[in-house]
Amino acid sequence: MTIKNIPQESAAPGAPGMESKWSSSTKSGIGKALNASSNVTLTISHGILNEAYYPQEDIACMRDMGFIITDGHEFFSEEKRDTRQTISTIENGIPAYKIINYDTFDKYQITKEIVVDPFRNSILQHVTFEQKDKNLPLKLFALLAPHLNNEGANNTAWLGEYKGVPMLFARNGDIALAMACSAKLLKRSAGYVGTSDGWTDIRQHGIMRWEFDHAKDGNVALTGEIDLSDQDFVLALSFGRTHLEAANHARASLLDGFETAKKRYIEEWKNWQESLYKLPAQNFMISAAMLRMHEAKNFPGGIIASLSIPWGETKGDADKSGYHVVWPRDLVESAGGFHALKTKADVSRIVNYLMSTQNSDGSWPQNMWLHGEPNWNGLQMDQIALPVLEMLKGYLRNTIGEHRMARYWPLAKKAITFLLVNGPFTQQDRWEEESGFSPFTIAAEIAALLAGAKLAEINGENDFAIYCRETADCWNETIELRTYVTNTPLAREIGVEGYYIRINPFTDVPASELGERTMELKNHHYGKGTVKINELISVDTLALVRFGLRDPNDPKILNTIKVIDAQLKVNTPHGPCWYRYNNDGYGEHENGDPYDGTGIGRPWPLLSGERGHYEIAAGNIEYANTLLQAMDGFANNGLLPEQIWDTHDIPEKGLYFGEHTGSAMPLTWAHAEYIKLCVSIQDKKVFDMPDQTQERYLLQRKESEFQIWRFDNGIKIIPKGKTLRIETFAPCTIHWTDNDWKTKAIKESKSLNIGVFVTDIKPENKASSSLQFTFYWKETAKWEGKNYLVNITNS
Repeated sequence: MTIKNIPQESAAPGAPGMESKWSSSTKSGIGKALNASSNVTLTISHGILNEAYYPQEDIACMRDMGFIITDGHEFFSEEKRDTRQTISTIENGIPAYKIINYDTFDKYQITKEIVVDPFRNSILQHVTFEQKDKNLPLKLFALLAPHLNNEGANNTAWLGEYKGVPMLFARNGDIALAMACSAKLLKRSAGYVGTSDGWTDIRQHGIMRWEFDHAKDGNVALTGEIDLSDQDFVLALSFGRTHLEAANHARASLLDGFETAKKRYIEEWKNWQESLYKLPAQNFMISAAMLRMHEAKNFPGGIIASLSIPWGETKGDADKSGYHVVWPRDLVESAGGFHALKTKADVSRIVNYLMSTQNSDGSWPQNMWLHGEPNWNGLQMDQIALPVLEMLKGYLRNTIGEHRMARYWPLAKKAITFLLVNGPFTQQDRWEEESGFSPFTIAAEIAALLAGAKLAEINGENDFAIYCRETADCWNETIELRTYVTNTPLAREIGVEGYYIRINPFTDVPASELGERTMELKNHHYGKGTVKINELISVDTLALVRFGLRDPNDPKILNTIKVIDAQLKVNTPHGPCWYRYNNDGYGEHENGDPYDGTGIGRPWPLLSGERGHYEIAAGNIEYANTLLQAMDGFANNGLLPEQIWDTHDIPEKGLYFGEHTGSAMPLTWAHAEYIKLCVSIQDKKVFDMPDQTQERYLLQRKESEFQIWRFDNGIKIIPKGKTLRIETFAPCTIHWTDNDWKTKAIKESKSLNIGVFVTDIKPENKASSSLQFTFYWKETAKWEGKNYLVNITNS
């Protein structure tokens, strides 16, 4: 596009610009001040600033900000694409960064130190620009792409001044930004991306010919040419509720000086880290910093999953949430990391945030914005279970006192009741894709029911505690019935008797009867996701050991590990890593193109951490150390990615075997798992294995006296000697027989005062081979009109 004869003050043409996209999720740095006066967070990728978040951690306000360098004629170099980059922390474990970007043609070098001003909403870059060839004068241009208020469209950019200081401004709704420079800005312009922006201008002309005064309501960009008479300068990128507030922060930060901000920023981080339990692992302290930086200042205890948008360069405004929302599961995993760091205040904030965002029915959203509004609307039972476990852990470790517990208990009881009424079946597994009986979810639910029983006792509700334990025992005994298969073609191929499967989607079909049944996995098209259910393998089985339900040397566990390693393990240059499950579709395509709703799942570093915890439970400390070192190798400047690349390098797409993909990075869950693995190795035991499950199932070998029957989960068989517990959600009279109606017994249901009614039936005839029963519903005065049958077996 060629634009001529521009007036001195003019509106940029080409509105609204090209469709907006976010930036790469492959971060190499995250920065945030601990001081309450600052509410801005920065991210770094490809040697430049990426998204900035303001005024809270779930609101992205910028796509990126970097430099263009030209000689005014033919030489054109874009910092993020045309340089070799090194990045390091200014001090070990402190999220303040030094970046050196080397021009591939060796014409210049850019050195930057980057911090957040602890006193203001400003990101500060101390920049040193070095020209390698003094006879070739170069021009330096700063380019900024505002994406305020989680939106690339509807931004307005303009040129202006604050108290006589030239600046560049943008706003969208009630959020504004200002960019100012300690060096003189020779030229400035506001334009629409792809039509009248500075990048398009400089690429065409080698210089800035366009100086547009403003660009309204579009995908906009701001450009400024920096006077290089002094090749050492500071750039301030500041935010506020108005452009004047942002401008004041920018000017005040420049006047206060970069060194002042840097010194205070580092001091405050050092003070916090001095309060932590520390181990000498390579990425221990930066992992601690990652957890803390993902916590919201204005919503204490709310920790988002990642300050990134997976494959963000392909995502637009329709994908504004990315991973910068709260998943209760990830939040509790982060709490575990803080437990390992022995910082009670952080854990206390997390528990309080969980309680404040609980739904009225006792559940939690699949994920949510920091203020608690649901983002997605799935139901994952592990995300109901894990907060209950966290409540007991906080109480036992003196993070939650008696008075606080008195306030929390009614809410905790709601969550426990929700588990009792809706479990163990889950609408979504922990990977947010399939419904059914999942080993991970069941393990978390059972552990939560035992934790809930302890909480009930603490709060004087002993009958409720008994029911929680009885239900946990029953669910525990059905795990194999629901998820363990034997004598399949895959079992014979691997040479094992059987294995646990990823999920059983049927409430009335035992795992042993799945046969040739198939299911269609998510993230696939045209039937490519069709798999036999009894050959769907997942690492989730390890949760049965992690939560203390099964011994690490249980033959069924050992069988499954053989299958997991045969199907899901990949050996990378850094060490072993695992896929979530076979035929996963969440990841880049075969040619490295970004995930677009379909793809190929790649290995997850946090799963190396989970496997490390299994190895610790099994006494294999040396192998756990190997897996910790693998996680170190997967990190990018200390940041752990969601997934790593698992095949030959594709340099042009930034994909290298054993290193990060375009998925989320950093992932708070992965950093929490890393910290916990460090502590578990140090202690030579699994740090977060619940005591109550170990005691009950590994030491006492507690067996259930009951088998539970419900309309939504009707069992078909009951072992001889056990009591059949019939659970309903309305009062009833049950008419039953154990001799094919030759005689009949009648029993009234008993209310548990939680919306559940139970009727316990035990055969009176030792020779009985079945129980039959029907219902008379008291509230409607109606018969069920159908008999139900449960067979009695000798095993």
